[in-house]
Amino acid sequence: MSPTSETAHGGRRLVIVESPAKAKTIKGYLGPGYVVEASVGHIRDLPSGAAEVPEKYTGEVRRLGVDVEHDFQPIYVVNADKKAQVRKLKELLAESDELFLATDEDREGEAIAWHLQEVLKPKVPVHRMVFHEITKDAIQQAVANPRELNKRMVDAQETRRILDRLYGYEVSPVLWKKVMRGLSAGRVQSVATRLVVERERERIAFRSAEYWDLTGTFATGRAGDPSDPSSLTARLATVDGKRVAQGRDFGADGRLKSESVLHLDEEKARALAASLADTSFAVRSVESKPYRRSPYAPFRTTTLQQEASRKLGFGAKATMQVAQKLYENGFITYMRTDSTVLSETAVAAARAQVTQLYGADYLPEKPRVYAGKVKNAQEAHEAIRPSGDRFRTPAETGLTGDQFKLYELIWKRTVASQMKDATGNSVTVKIAGTTADGRDAEFSASGKTITFHGFMKAYVEGADDPNAELDDRERRLPQVAQGDALTADEITADGHATKPPARYTEASLVKELEEREIGRPSTYASIIGTILDRGYVFKKGTALVPSFLSFAVVNLLEKHFGRLVDYDFTARMEDDLDRIARGEAQAVPWLKRFYFGEGASAGAGAAGGAADAGNGDGDHLGGLKELVTDLGAIDAREISSFPVGNDIVLRVGRYGPYVERGEKDQDGHQRADVPEDLAPDELTVEYAEELLAKPSGDFELGVDPATGHQIVAKDGRYGPYVTEILPEDTPKTGKNAVKPRTASLFKSMTLDTVTLEDALRLMSLPRVVGTDPEGVEITAQNGRYGPYLKKGTDSRSLTDEEQLFSITLEEALAIYAQPKQRGRAAAKPPLKELGTDPVSEKPVVVKDGRFGPYVTDGETNATLRTGDSVETITPERGYELLAEKRAKAPAKKTAKKAPAKKTAAKKTATKTAAKKTTAAKKTAAKKTATAGTATAKKTAAKKTAAQPE
Repeated sequence: MSPTSETAHGGRRLVIVESPAKAKTIKGYLGPGYVVEASVGHIRDLPSGAAEVPEKYTGEVRRLGVDVEHDFQPIYVVNADKKAQVRKLKELLAESDELFLATDEDREGEAIAWHLQEVLKPKVPVHRMVFHEITKDAIQQAVANPRELNKRMVDAQETRRILDRLYGYEVSPVLWKKVMRGLSAGRVQSVATRLVVERERERIAFRSAEYWDLTGTFATGRAGDPSDPSSLTARLATVDGKRVAQGRDFGADGRLKSESVLHLDEEKARALAASLADTSFAVRSVESKPYRRSPYAPFRTTTLQQEASRKLGFGAKATMQVAQKLYENGFITYMRTDSTVLSETAVAAARAQVTQLYGADYLPEKPRVYAGKVKNAQEAHEAIRPSGDRFRTPAETGLTGDQFKLYELIWKRTVASQMKDATGNSVTVKIAGTTADGRDAEFSASGKTITFHGFMKAYVEGADDPNAELDDRERRLPQVAQGDALTADEITADGHATKPPARYTEASLVKELEEREIGRPSTYASIIGTILDRGYVFKKGTALVPSFLSFAVVNLLEKHFGRLVDYDFTARMEDDLDRIARGEAQAVPWLKRFYFGEGASAGAGAAGGAADAGNGDGDHLGGLKELVTDLGAIDAREISSFPVGNDIVLRVGRYGPYVERGEKDQDGHQRADVPEDLAPDELTVEYAEELLAKPSGDFELGVDPATGHQIVAKDGRYGPYVTEILPEDTPKTGKNAVKPRTASLFKSMTLDTVTLEDALRLMSLPRVVGTDPEGVEITAQNGRYGPYLKKGTDSRSLTDEEQLFSITLEEALAIYAQPKQRGRAAAKPPLKELGTDPVSEKPVVVKDGRFGPYVTDGETNATLRTGDSVETITPERGYELLAEKRAKAPAKKTAKKAPAKKTAAKKTATKTAAKKTTAAKKTAAKKTATAGTATAKKTAAKKTAAQPE
């Protein structure tokens, strides 16, 4: 009897999905006999620290959360923030007759389902319910056709999880000891960082080359119209049959790759243009070819991320967050897929809309089939498409904002995939002339006309290069024939310079990782998010720029853990993991070889190739454990030092990057901090010299006309500030000591833009505004947290920095007449409103806090990360930051219920004890605060005195 028919006869069914939003949508598609609840992601995982490991485990198991000595058995614990949810699920299960595990139909979802079964220990029938779209039909079919848990998929996910834990927990501490605390390494994250660093190395090593060519504008002598222009523009292609050099002919060193081309410099190019000034030109040849372009395959995870980046400016993580919302609310099919296959239902829906919206002329006779899938694709999902057997047009969805934009992109791509090819003609025209000294000069022009736009009516793919010509761009040339005479209206000499390789964008990095078969499409968004959050990479526009810190990290990994960041090794490791997932290899022998090294997995050769899983080709020299125990050979200073030139070295210290010349404590030693947002390829010898020429990174602003003292701007521990340089003989200690005037910069000012006038105004603060009726002085001051008024011990925030110079006594008294608002946030309106948080269901806004902008829903606050800004942050990114903060928050302890109070005497005793306890707590708190302050002062003094290593 099927689950559905049983339901018809009564009983209660518990359906567990992953997210509350999905639960809400699915609940509406099931009958009253079903209870739908969310696990809210993973309920169980490897422990995040030794404190979470049960007491019975000791040694390495407590550190790793994996028992490497006993077949790599993982130690699973219920996440602290999920214990309450697990209790709720157990209570619901106790009242149910059947359990449906309806988590996502991928490796991760299968693992979550298995963990739920292991933790809940159901005594009722268990069904694995799977679907790739959340529509009424799909959900009802999934209930009616459940399957068993796929243990092979679970084992594959578990092997990956163990591998990633061993990699991260063994290699990351090496980075802490040799580079900086708080760093992390990861199987794919470190390789992705290396790709970005290597591209920057190429840019640093790049040497630009200059080359020139000629551009001619040629007239046919006929009056033109849009379909037959009267002129064309052509570029010089050859001189006496020798091709004129273009950018592609130069190497990264700025030299020609081959001497078979003609390299024109400015002098030669201008002379050649002059010698063609009075030449007669004629069409040498016209070559016409048919043009045909087929539509693009429907989206899979990586292509969706790439196009959303190109066309919508979404990061990979933002794309997946928006797609998740669309999926959970029933608008699109599952968004983590390697497949480009469309179901028969989807093909029929797309073809119907082609006919309806564009006409039968745009519909091919037979449906288009896209069978190409990524190598080792983990599951056979459909492509990403609009859900249902009839696609809703974007206007019919009622969606807004980012969800509307992404749905429209998916809808257009899906419909276009079932349309006819675009067709037309491409034409190449060669134009010949003779120079004054008898040389043959040939110009070339290319054109394209599209006679039938086909799928391009619906969709045209974007490009990573902003200067690239898109498929639907037409270039019409005049209708000319061989031998036609042409007149040169103008011939100009044009100079060009070769450009360094472009930095990766999120889209191009995703594409590179996929082409190298590193990682899996479903993980790319989190990988890029991790390297951004860790400070290994930051964004300039859409470009991913490696930090100097990432140079040190990659340098260490390449020199001492070379195989772990080797591209081919990482790709082969992915193949090995997929062999394990298919049952062609065994996990334990493979993990033994990876962790313990050669000979650790005797007999593993019979496990479908697992014997060479350590590196894939039999050259394994040692396991991970051996590599991380031999740290004596790692010179921390060496791996964090990079020569710049002129005896200047860039070093990555614990407090950030800096340039240095000479040795500390020796004559001539120079040192200067390097801006952390400086792109490594911008640190030239000239710029480094400029940094070193400024004492301590000072910016000289000029001389104060009133005192004659030099005024400088500096970047201090608490931010940028201005100060005066006092004469050498100024007493610095004793009762006659003179302290230099100092003032913090306003938030609207920067070190490189602040002027002498700005500095003098700032140093005129605090300004006496006046006195109140009781004779207490009121001053306007600029503090660490912004502008404020001060009257005795009573401070009031000001909303505008300029008020410090303009506020009157009357205005100040009016502010003090108002009740004091607690907290600075109350005095300022939100910087941006983001919408309603899907978890707390409260409005989320961006506010300006003591430590910069942050997002809040009134309960949880999360500071914006590197790469986030008030201007560009999306609602989805705001919700994500809040979710991450909630996940990291310690679980709230349940208060113990107080015993019943039986007598008046007991009440009195309780009150007395409470008073004593409160007094003791206050005393302890005071001592703790005093000790904390003293510790903080010692730490600050130690940091100030310490020099980065």
